[in-house]
Amino acid sequence: MNLDHGIHVIDTGFVRPHLDAAYLIVERGRGAFIDCGVNHSVPHLLAALAQAGLTPGDVDWLILTHVHLDHAGGAGELLRQLPQARLVVHPRGARHMIDPSRLWAGAAAVYGEAEMQRSYGRLLPVPAERVVAAPDGHVVELAGRPLVCLDTPGHARHHNAIHDLASGCVFSGDTFGVSYREFDTEQGAFILPTTSPVELDPPALHRSIDRLLALQPPAICLTHYGPVAPPARLAQDLHAQLDAMVELAHAAAPQPSDERHRSLRAGLLELYARRAAQHGWRGGRERLAELLAVDIELNAQGLGVWLDQSTRMTKDPKNDS
Repeated sequence: MNLDHGIHVIDTGFVRPHLDAAYLIVERGRGAFIDCGVNHSVPHLLAALAQAGLTPGDVDWLILTHVHLDHAGGAGELLRQLPQARLVVHPRGARHMIDPSRLWAGAAAVYGEAEMQRSYGRLLPVPAERVVAAPDGHVVELAGRPLVCLDTPGHARHHNAIHDLASGCVFSGDTFGVSYREFDTEQGAFILPTTSPVELDPPALHRSIDRLLALQPPAICLTHYGPVAPPARLAQDLHAQLDAMVELAHAAAPQPSDERHRSLRAGLLELYARRAAQHGWRGGRERLAELLAVDIELNAQGLGVWLDQSTRMTKDPKNDS
């Protein structure tokens, strides 16, 4: 799928079709990838590059929105194939690209070594001299085309969104939620927030969503999945659902951990099913539960960890861990 202004949407092939996207921006014969999927995604990215009429030597940049593995797991392998390219990443994520051992260990502790190899492939380090740490406002020049990195925490503290000044579009990573094409109706795209298990920050996420909306982009380019519009309506939906998710979390807070997690999963399923029905989606609760199974699980985990961290902070305000 190609957009105007030399923007190409690439299905990385991660898990299922239309789940995980990377983007290729082409400007005057030079290329930049935004996010890259996993190691197994690299052939898809190289094929898209050839379809755009470019060679691996024509790519100047791989820009990561953040270092979660479905966005960045293939960075080391892709950089091996791109002799001229450098990697751009939030300053908090740079060390994890140079030495991905902690990323691997953390994920392997959850999924197991066998599943990590199957889903992601072994993470390869990126040479430090090829890594550019991009703080808020950092400008990546692609053949004179400015791509501005915006610090947008809430989903993760190491998150940048990318504002392409030529098209006006924003590449939002996970800050602007997830929207799967299976849920599209006559009302347009259906969207929901996405949390991470360890770094959810609802107030920061509200602010980041508003920051992206203030740019008045014609479309938001999501990793999960593809470009969506209109941003104003979608931002309103994200804010409302994020507030509802926080309410669910507070209601479940007194319960023991396992019971709380089950309550959060059930509450999130009910919330998304109700809003999808209001959106005009008629696929049924069973199909919704299937399509959103991973998102419901991760969002329940994220809310649980956020509750635990909030409790620790309340008990010890000096604790800034």
